[in-house]
Amino acid sequence: MKNKYCPSDIEGPIYEKWEKLDCFKKQERDNQESFCIMLPPPNITGHLHMGHAFQHSLIDTLIRYHRMQGKNTLWQVGTDHAGIATQIIIEQNLFLATGKNKKDFKRKELIEQVFPWKNSLNKQIFHQMRRLGCSADWSRSRFTMDEGFTRAVNEVFVKLYKDGLIYRGKRLVNWDPILGTAISDLEVEYMKSQGFIWYIRYPLADGVKTGEEKQYVVIATTRPETLLGDTGIAINPLDERYHKLIGKFVLLPFLNRRLPIVADKNIDMSKGTGCMKLTPAHDFKDYEIAQKYKLPLINIFNLDGTIRTSAQVFNYQGTMTNTLSTQIPKEFHGLSRQEAREKIISSLKNIGLLEKKESYELVLPSGEKSRAIIEPMLTDQWYLRTRDLAKIAIEAVKQKKINFVPEKYENMYFSWMSNIQDWCLSRQLWWGHRIPAWYDETGKIYVGRNEQEVRRSNHLHDKIFLTQDDDVLDTWFSSGLWTFGTLGWPEKTDLLRLYYPTSVLVSGFDIIFFWIARMIMLSMYFIKDENGQGQVPFKTVYITGLIKDEQGNKMSKSKGNVIDPLDIIDGISLEELLKKRTDHMLQPKLANNIKLRTKKQFPQGIKSHGADALRLTLTSLSCPSRNINFDLKRLEGYRNFCNKLWNAGRFVLQNTESSVFISDIHQNKKTLADRWILAEFNRTVKIYRNALDNYRLDLAANILYEFTWNKFCDWYLEITKIVFKSNSQSRQCIARYTLIKVFESLLRLAHPIIPFITEYIWLRLNKLRENNESIMSQEIPLYQSSEEDDSALNDMELMKQVIVYIRNIRTLMNMSVNHKIDLLIRPCNSTRVNYNIIYANFELLQSLAKVKNIRTISNDSLPMIRTTKLIADIEIHIPLSDGRTSNMEYKRLNNLITKLGERIQSLEIRLSNKNFLSHAPKEVVLKMGEQLRILQEKKQILLIKESMFKNS
Repeated sequence: MKNKYCPSDIEGPIYEKWEKLDCFKKQERDNQESFCIMLPPPNITGHLHMGHAFQHSLIDTLIRYHRMQGKNTLWQVGTDHAGIATQIIIEQNLFLATGKNKKDFKRKELIEQVFPWKNSLNKQIFHQMRRLGCSADWSRSRFTMDEGFTRAVNEVFVKLYKDGLIYRGKRLVNWDPILGTAISDLEVEYMKSQGFIWYIRYPLADGVKTGEEKQYVVIATTRPETLLGDTGIAINPLDERYHKLIGKFVLLPFLNRRLPIVADKNIDMSKGTGCMKLTPAHDFKDYEIAQKYKLPLINIFNLDGTIRTSAQVFNYQGTMTNTLSTQIPKEFHGLSRQEAREKIISSLKNIGLLEKKESYELVLPSGEKSRAIIEPMLTDQWYLRTRDLAKIAIEAVKQKKINFVPEKYENMYFSWMSNIQDWCLSRQLWWGHRIPAWYDETGKIYVGRNEQEVRRSNHLHDKIFLTQDDDVLDTWFSSGLWTFGTLGWPEKTDLLRLYYPTSVLVSGFDIIFFWIARMIMLSMYFIKDENGQGQVPFKTVYITGLIKDEQGNKMSKSKGNVIDPLDIIDGISLEELLKKRTDHMLQPKLANNIKLRTKKQFPQGIKSHGADALRLTLTSLSCPSRNINFDLKRLEGYRNFCNKLWNAGRFVLQNTESSVFISDIHQNKKTLADRWILAEFNRTVKIYRNALDNYRLDLAANILYEFTWNKFCDWYLEITKIVFKSNSQSRQCIARYTLIKVFESLLRLAHPIIPFITEYIWLRLNKLRENNESIMSQEIPLYQSSEEDDSALNDMELMKQVIVYIRNIRTLMNMSVNHKIDLLIRPCNSTRVNYNIIYANFELLQSLAKVKNIRTISNDSLPMIRTTKLIADIEIHIPLSDGRTSNMEYKRLNNLITKLGERIQSLEIRLSNKNFLSHAPKEVVLKMGEQLRILQEKKQILLIKESMFKNS
């Protein structure tokens, strides 16, 4: 092994060897327990980010852990076609290359442009995963639009349609006027914006007046342009201002449309004027009220968000009707929503119906991809009835067929599922699974796996012209089949038999409803056991938090805080980092600020840390929290840990040889230190594996760190150095045996989290055994109750406390490292067990604490100047010095304390000055507060020292 740990030298060759040896391939042994994890398929639209690296590190840790238990393991990987995002990027690329838009291409031509691009990004995504050390079965990689998956999607759609669960209807959806498609709630972002609220007078019809003798009611609205689509007015029946108006009518400005006044207890009387206009074709809340009171629906917008030349009028069920006029005043035709708003406000002002306007903070729904303001729109879409499916899925979790970890996320799941609405399946795109439905010339719908099947099953001859539906399925629909579609369904494959239900799903809390719940519903409907009962897709749902930057902000390109995992693993120069963060920005004006922040945060770029350090950092952060702040300083600490392990490996290899593999006949000769480290490791195995079994990977990482650094390296390696310098061959032989036994087992224990460095060291360590297999094919260490040794743990803890106490006194008293001290001990009770342990391990005190002598003393012979500590019923005394020296030391310390006090007082005065605090930069105040804290701690240490000499 080289002197310096350099992860870039070892990680690439090791991964190549694993792939060459097919170490990741699925196993299919009938007599073994199976463990399977499905990768949440990343979108093919870009590189993986830190959130992906976080989840993939956790998944790979679990896969490696269960593989080392001898189970059949499968990590099923693949990618998602990401309908909307992919089509946006392809259209942008085509426009840049040719100057042409979507309308200039045929559907087939555009789709043909996608696959080469998809293959390139697929390669990049899998390269990132390999670089992270992911031990996935790459030979089984799937894509949500590959041939087999397309077959599964069509099979599911057709059966759901024939079973009456899929239907086509006109409903209100989130409509993106720029993309020209319906989008899911997950693809809608809500942005705060400063706007206005307008107060508009709606004249009362039929001579009716309010209790205040007014001939109108006032409506407060932030969207006056939707006034043209109003079909009612709603008030709270408990509102004394308006309850006499229930059942009456108002006249809609411009059109004189009669709008009924209805009572709804959900109307907030304190909001606005307490009188709410209803535009059910363009507002989700209004739509719900309209359904209760059977109010008509009037669509006033074209699909691009402009005002129509004539309205579309539907009854509350979405069927077109002629019960109301479709007239829209000509002056509004073709106007954008903003233009229509300005025109309507101006017209209302001119006719005296605009009462006032006020500033108002809005929360605007915008398209995540397009940034367009979303318009609730009545459109014809395909829907899945979900209520009955949801009931079964809810019961599966209640009956603990599926367990959420942490359990608290069950409540989020139950809340969503109990209020579930029918699922809008269709999207107005070209890229995706085209809906397997055909229409004849009369508009009649035929659903089948393909056109030939439709014609055959419906006895349609070739002269009947059929047109396939232009829409594609929501991406979440195909990904909802991921757990069984990837295993060969609808065929009854061996993989499906062996690995279904899968073991655990690792995912973020933000897609519990959009993906996890839908997988449960669809899986339990299509996958049945031998008794015909629906099977769950996975037994455990391990919910992770979301990775944020060190300040808790969401990572995004517009904020310039995105970090590519490869840049942490391999490093990146400042110049390359700046280019990566500012190229191809949707908002180029932000580039300068991003460059300034990046230069301040990474003045030298990001240095290489290696995959193991990144994995260990991410694993240690996987606490049960919704938001996880990623701090590069913490990464540096785990990089140091890997370096510590590397140096430990070098020490072990330099001090062991083939003869160390001795038989157990020498076990009774083990020293306290040998017995202690074996017992400590056995205990570590128990709590480490318990943490992994309960999905507390953060605890497992911390347990591994604690044992490796603070016990094995800081204590046992130091003790073995003493033994190797001694003249006892038998003790050296036992120490070597213990050293290599613990270290080899430690490497196996650590492998699931830090696979590269453990593989590299383990192979070199095991050349002594002529074992060249990968560490991942070895058994994970087992806890052995027979190897418990409480007495060794307790005795060594006593020695450690004594040694640490002596070392602390040395530091406090500024003693030279080589200055040997006398140790005085006085037992406080009749037992002599602890007393004898100290004497029996005097060699440890000599070497690790520089103790010259140990003497047992009585009260009468205690020195005047000393330090004293009670450890395990023994008084430990350390003589300090004679009276003259003590007096000098007291004066020196007193002088230091006085000077420190003056500096502390000065800082306290400044930090209590309100004028200073209000004008000084925040970072200056924080730095000053930290300086004060350090000085106060230093003063406390000096006061402790001073007290030792005060009465000398």
